[in-house]
Amino acid sequence: NALHQRKLEEENLNLRIKVERRFELIGSSSAMKRLRDMIDMAAPANSRVLISGGNGTGKELVARAIHLKSPRHNRPFVEMNCAAIPETLIENELFGHEKGAFTGANAMKRGKFELADGGTLFLDEVGDMSLATQAKVLRVLQEQQFTRVGGTKLLTVNVRVVAASNKDLADEISKGNFREDLY
Repeated sequence: NALHQRKLEEENLNLRIKVERRFELIGSSSAMKRLRDMIDMAAPANSRVLISGGNGTGKELVARAIHLKSPRHNRPFVEMNCAAIPETLIENELFGHEKGAFTGANAMKRGKFELADGGTLFLDEVGDMSLATQAKVLRVLQEQQFTRVGGTKLLTVNVRVVAASNKDLADEISKGNFREDLY
């Protein structure tokens, strides 16, 4: 049993290294060096991070690098593309729901905040969330508490949020499309 356990531990370590390499940032330009320095500076802090850049620039890779270099690296990294989820479903995805909360809710479902407890929640394209959803996310960030859709029990989480957007959020604030307090 001890030999089998040791073999499983080695296999687990090798798989973890393989997965981490898959998300490795490559390149040696001065811009990549500055990016790595910023990641190294942000990773150990427990603060929230906003990553901006155009489509296809590697915002998710940067978010994963921050997570992997953080003290939370052994905890979950949960991602959610806010632009890909219809407004009517986004609260359910973020906060989950209780059994019977709505037609078809045959079982309790944990949301992204709950799944990321102790780890990192990556909110991709955060600028595409509605103002109402932004207000609810802001409250969770401030209180680290929420209730599932249809629930009454207050759940407490310890989640580091890393967000990304291809939009100029300062410009979106001036247009009234993004909450300044969330920014």
